[in-house]
Amino acid sequence: MHQGKGKMTEAQKEWTSARDELIRSVTALGFPEELGNEIARNLGSPKAMYRMMAYLDNVRPKKVELVVDEMLAIRSEIETWREKKACEEANCAYNEMLMNGLGTEED
Repeated sequence: MHQGKGKMTEAQKEWTSARDELIRSVTALGFPEELGNEIARNLGSPKAMYRMMAYLDNVRPKKVELVVDEMLAIRSEIETWREKKACEEANCAYNEMLMNGLGTEED
């Protein structure tokens, strides 16, 4: 389903707003707008972008390497959380199978 120009979903509006705020935080520290765009693209979610903004606003790093390191740390934490959730779901399904069998007559 294709949306017409100018029609964004609420999620798209939220993402765009977070990206724009992140770019403002990045450029306020003297870094280029392109860095803010890349950070937003790499972080992916508004929640992650707001975490990055909190870091930028509180730490006020002077080197681009520190900014990129923080972005990578946030991404790593998100991936670790996703893996943990996937393992919990798999463990739950496995325990359910142990308790109830496979649903075959041979159980």
